[in-house]
Amino acid sequence: MTFNSSALTQVADYFKVLSELSRLQVLCSLKSGSKNVTEIMEETGLGQANVSKHLKILAQSGIVSRTPQGVSVYYEIVEPFIFDLCELVSDRLSIRLQEQSQQLKQLEGLRRNEPISASQKNIKVKAKNYA
Repeated sequence: MTFNSSALTQVADYFKVLSELSRLQVLCSLKSGSKNVTEIMEETGLGQANVSKHLKILAQSGIVSRTPQGVSVYYEIVEPFIFDLCELVSDRLSIRLQEQSQQLKQLEGLRRNEPISASQKNIKVKAKNYA
């Protein structure tokens, strides 16, 4: 699969939107369904101006939609695959941490001149196969 520069710029911009912790907190709040700003504030602990700013960015990027209802505006997620993406990244980070932990154990073993156990070797092989 080949991407041209314009397509890669759009992908980079999409990831920029998702790279902010507060926006991810807002999205997690919306995972259970549509909410207004006050409800999102209560769930996230973020201030009104902060929540509104992030919702505006999320709406402009097409990740959430806005629906006026009376005096309130309700927001909901348009692209729920974002949580699949977050889970994929989380799984990869978990594997990386396991690998680093294993490497530290091996280094500690080398310092103490201990052989690497069979279970430690198996973890390393499984991690490489998954990556």
